[in-house]
Amino acid sequence: MRKGFLGAAIACIGVLFVATPTWAHHSFAAEYDSSQELTLKGKITKVEWTNPHIYIHIDVMEGGKVTSWALEGYPPNTLKRTGFSRNLLKEGDTITITAYKAKDATNTGAGREVTFPDGTKKFAGPLGN
Repeated sequence: MRKGFLGAAIACIGVLFVATPTWAHHSFAAEYDSSQELTLKGKITKVEWTNPHIYIHIDVMEGGKVTSWALEGYPPNTLKRTGFSRNLLKEGDTITITAYKAKDATNTGAGREVTFPDGTKKFAGPLGN
């Protein structure tokens, strides 16, 4: 009887660990509109190089006023494997980034391609689907 209980307890704990990542993940289509592609040019104000996704915060001059944007990208490990290192995003640098606008009408989006001050480009996130 005790062996059966222990086995069941271990199995339940295992299921929780396997299921946890799916609770945190979200669908691109649920949050972003792939038909609303943006190109934003602005100054990096903050970089959140954290799991499950990075965020690049930029200030964009729009119509004579500054608008702050937060753009979600791939997970840090995915970016690192493609040669996109954390030190490429420096606060104060001006970048151009293509993104897909959030459906909730906030100044957020799914970042796609980053163009750096020297003209090099790196993918920060997926193609809208």
